[in-house]
Amino acid sequence: MKQIIVQRPHKVIYRDGDTCVKSFDQAFSKADILNEALNQARVEQTDLHIPKLLGVTTVDGNWAIVSEFIEGKTLAQLMQEHPEKKGEYLEFFVDLQLQTHAATCHMLNKQKEKFHGKISASKLDATTRYDLHIQLESMPTHSKVCHGDFNPSNIIITEEGVPYILDWSHVTQGNASADAARTYLLFCLAGDKEMAEAYLDLFCKKSDTAKQYVQKWMPIVAASQLVKSNEAEREFLTSWVGVVDYQ
Repeated sequence: MKQIIVQRPHKVIYRDGDTCVKSFDQAFSKADILNEALNQARVEQTDLHIPKLLGVTTVDGNWAIVSEFIEGKTLAQLMQEHPEKKGEYLEFFVDLQLQTHAATCHMLNKQKEKFHGKISASKLDATTRYDLHIQLESMPTHSKVCHGDFNPSNIIITEEGVPYILDWSHVTQGNASADAARTYLLFCLAGDKEMAEAYLDLFCKKSDTAKQYVQKWMPIVAASQLVKSNEAEREFLTSWVGVVDYQ
C-alpha cells in the first residue's frame, strides 16, 4: 500500500513496502531523472550512508526512481521535537556535511559548470550575469562531493543512530564552501536566520574556513538558485546576487 511521504508541485515521494518511490510529472525531462539516478548510483560507491538505488521505471505513465526505504526520523523532525538539543543536532549536522565533503567521486558533474549554466539560465540582466561568471571563474576549483541541497530534512536518522543522506539530485564535485553557502541560504529561505548564522559560524570553525570566503560564494549560489525559485524566494535571492563583497 502506497504511503505518501512528500508531495510537491511536480513530484511525489511515497513508500511502497520496503521501497521509496520518487515519481515525477512531465515538468521533469527524462534526462534530468536519469541523471539524478546516475548521481545516486555514483555516490553509492563512496563510504557515505545513502539509500541504495533499486531501479528507474515508469508509474502511471510518469518516470520514477526507486530506492530502498530508510526507517527513521529526519534531523529536521528531531530538531523540532527536541529544541533543547538543537545545538547538539547542529553540530552533528555540520560534522556529517564535512564527512560528505571529505569524500571524492570523480564521475560526478563539475560544480562550476553547473553554476555557469544556472547563471546563464537566470533572468538576471546581462551585466550582472557577466560579473557573476567572472567571479565564479576566479574562485578556487576543488573536487569534493557537494550535496547541493544539504539541509536537516534530507537526513534520516535510524533507530540505531545511523544517518542516511537523501536526495542527490543536485550533487556535484566542487568547492565545499559553495555547498556551505547553499546550506546557509536554505536556512534563511526557511525563515531561520538565527540557525543560518549559527550554522555558518560552526561550519567555518570546524572546517577552519574564513567566513568571508564562504560569503564570497553566496551571490553565485543565490543566482544559481533563482532558476527554480518561487516569487517570494526570488526577491530574497536577488537581494543576495548584488552583494559581491558581503562582510
